[in-house]
Amino acid sequence: MARSRGARLPVAILVVSALATPAGGAAADQARADQDYTVTVDVNAHGADISDTMYGVFFEDINRAADGGLYAELVQNRSFEYDTVDNASYTPLTGWAPKAGDPRVVDDGGRLNERNRRYLRLGLPGGIINAGYNSGIAVEAGRKYDFSVWARTDQAATPLTVSLTDPAGAPLAAPLRLSVRGTTWTRYTGTLTARTASITGRLLVEGGGVGTLALDMVSLFPHDTYKGRPNGMRRDLAEKIAALHPKFVRFPGGCLVNTGSMYGYEAPNWERARSYQWKDTIGPVEQRATNANFWGYNQSYGLGYYEYLQFAEDIGATPLPVVPALVTGCGQNQVTDDPALLQRHIQDTLDLIEFANGPADSTWGRRRAEMGHPKPFGLTHIEVGNEENLPDAFFANFLRFRDAIKARYPEVTVLSNAGPDDAGATFNRLWQLNRDAGVDMVDEHYYNSPTWFLQNNGRYDSYDRDGPKVFLGEYASQDNKFSNALAEAAYLTGLERNADVVRLASYAPLLSNEDYVQWRPDMIWFNNRASWGSADYEVQRLFMNNVGDHVVPSTATGTPTQEEQPITGAVGLSTWDTAAAYDDVRVSTPDGTPLFADDFSGTDANWTNIAGRGTWAVTDGAYVQSDTAAENTMVMAGDPAWQNYDLNVHATKLSGREGFLVGFGVRDSGNYYWWNLGGWNIPHSAVEKAEGGGKSTLIADGTTVQTGRRYDLRIQVRGRTVTLFLDGRRWGEFTDSQQVEPFRQVVTRDNRTGELIVKVVNAQATAARTEIRLNGADVERSARVTTLQGDPDDVNTQYTTPITPRESRLDVASTFTYTFQPYSVTFIRTRTRSSS
Repeated sequence: MARSRGARLPVAILVVSALATPAGGAAADQARADQDYTVTVDVNAHGADISDTMYGVFFEDINRAADGGLYAELVQNRSFEYDTVDNASYTPLTGWAPKAGDPRVVDDGGRLNERNRRYLRLGLPGGIINAGYNSGIAVEAGRKYDFSVWARTDQAATPLTVSLTDPAGAPLAAPLRLSVRGTTWTRYTGTLTARTASITGRLLVEGGGVGTLALDMVSLFPHDTYKGRPNGMRRDLAEKIAALHPKFVRFPGGCLVNTGSMYGYEAPNWERARSYQWKDTIGPVEQRATNANFWGYNQSYGLGYYEYLQFAEDIGATPLPVVPALVTGCGQNQVTDDPALLQRHIQDTLDLIEFANGPADSTWGRRRAEMGHPKPFGLTHIEVGNEENLPDAFFANFLRFRDAIKARYPEVTVLSNAGPDDAGATFNRLWQLNRDAGVDMVDEHYYNSPTWFLQNNGRYDSYDRDGPKVFLGEYASQDNKFSNALAEAAYLTGLERNADVVRLASYAPLLSNEDYVQWRPDMIWFNNRASWGSADYEVQRLFMNNVGDHVVPSTATGTPTQEEQPITGAVGLSTWDTAAAYDDVRVSTPDGTPLFADDFSGTDANWTNIAGRGTWAVTDGAYVQSDTAAENTMVMAGDPAWQNYDLNVHATKLSGREGFLVGFGVRDSGNYYWWNLGGWNIPHSAVEKAEGGGKSTLIADGTTVQTGRRYDLRIQVRGRTVTLFLDGRRWGEFTDSQQVEPFRQVVTRDNRTGELIVKVVNAQATAARTEIRLNGADVERSARVTTLQGDPDDVNTQYTTPITPRESRLDVASTFTYTFQPYSVTFIRTRTRSSS
């Protein structure tokens, strides 16, 4: 909406940085150390419009994010469906312990229903105990917990007693007494009220009398789920997600979408390890299929597509579902060549859109209405595929999906993707295919070091304004320290500046149960009794609640550059899920002077296993790593002060999923470069740079590695330029010379409130004394300031949250000076009147 000249406009200034006192600490020393900047804002100008759905969240069931997490069910393995396919350590009674009666899990014609195939048979008298997740079932005194179970008996009636106890059997609540009657499966319910708080609670279910009792779907929910939904969400986690005010929820994956079998859960095979297929996850929970989660545990599908759509609506977000394209990724990289199955998945996708948006008298809209939601959910976007490493096969299928969706639902935006990394052969090929086909939007994913995010603020400056738009669907800087959050904040200013290209963005992963971690970093952490937002969460919350409607043009002076130091470090050898042999390692200066040599004719005394993983031994005159399940087995040799050298090594892959890794510039286990040849179980090789444990790709191509063949590798390091040779031929070259700019800014305007929002990132140890010029604005004197402060190494935990906001007041003018402390996050809000 246009505004008349002279209208009063509120202003907000967002600054991102983190407090770290320089050595010496005196105020005078600090003042002398301040770096001067100028931020100039053209208050009355209009830049790129920002999408109404710019920021959202990505919910994938990883790190026990669903069962044992957001899904409020307190009983683990409630349906006795755990299996070794899910996890090698599982049995059908994982999570349970017998009290008496020799409980046995059976799979026979007496089951509850065809897709819930196992149940418990309990000889009477007898009982079973469930320990929940983490340390146990957490209960709070005075709170109610809703119990339910499906049961039948071979007696006229069997007494059933349900108790909450501590591990020693002491009661935490008055017991619930039920009577199971007859041989027909029947659902029994009741409520327990905790008298005593505990984080180690147990659920005890006991049957009395004689005969045999059958049980299935043994369930306990807190009565006060989020929004009071039945089969609902854990309230504290849902509230933390809602506090972000996300505009979309991407679901369900991730690797859950594009891994496993693409066939259904049906006779005769009852495939346990499948891609996430939405029809498995709706309807009564006792009729839903089970599945092996890619991340190494079982999925109950209690939190299914209906619950996902309802939750998105409850937090004010639009759903953004992802469906399989019948091409697997995440290391599997297979094509399912079955035209009939492809057509079935395409039809399933059309049915999903009807389930979300169709009228209540349509086939799938009726199913939605029967589950309790007659009104459509308002789905506007859908994504096909996730991180496929076989670009041409994926894209051929993608076009089939897109054509069918657009023919039926032309208003729905159909998203493609650009593979699992920010660069390389797969990325380039997919972008070419997406551009040539005029795809609506392309999903990019990358997890890189904080330095990468600081260096690549201008990544989208050069993207084609007329090409496909970008959805940054997964990103993070590979740790949860405040320094990581700051690097991400700096990067977000670049996303917003390029809001005409980047239309959606979501940090990933969203949730992690601290006792079941498969991936870090994560935005929100929790256990069975508490939850807390990471430093990354606090930065995300600030940006997501202060987006603005359009960019306001602004400029900032830069930080003086420092002289670059040469790449420095020792050499290393490593593997990843692979056995490999290395031989004839030689390091020399540019003029050929030897620095190091090892032909492994003796021991491995020259080498140190800095990764602490793998099985290394000198075997037949070579250095062999033989553990094909070990990841990053880095061993190091030489002087960490080496610069300007040539590294030569012979390498042979013996077995396993990937190739080999040769390190240079190795300083320690978290800081190095390595040449990753034949990695990721795909035609892909790259040089990666690790900083603080986080890696980013510097150069990549499609080189593959053959098992049993010896390769001759040479790495030439000159200053910050590295040239790599494979079997005597130049493989590639790069110069790692991108400067890190720690001072970043972007300015947006919120049309609803009229606020101008100046967002500045100071991700350095030096305070930034900044003159802020709001050109064309007459500013009110008093402003409200909100600040985050902390050390770059600060990490929020259950017990301490150093990264939290504080508020104060500040006097400002149309031109004023503000010193942004080292590493801090600051909002300055005031009102202005246009002076033009």
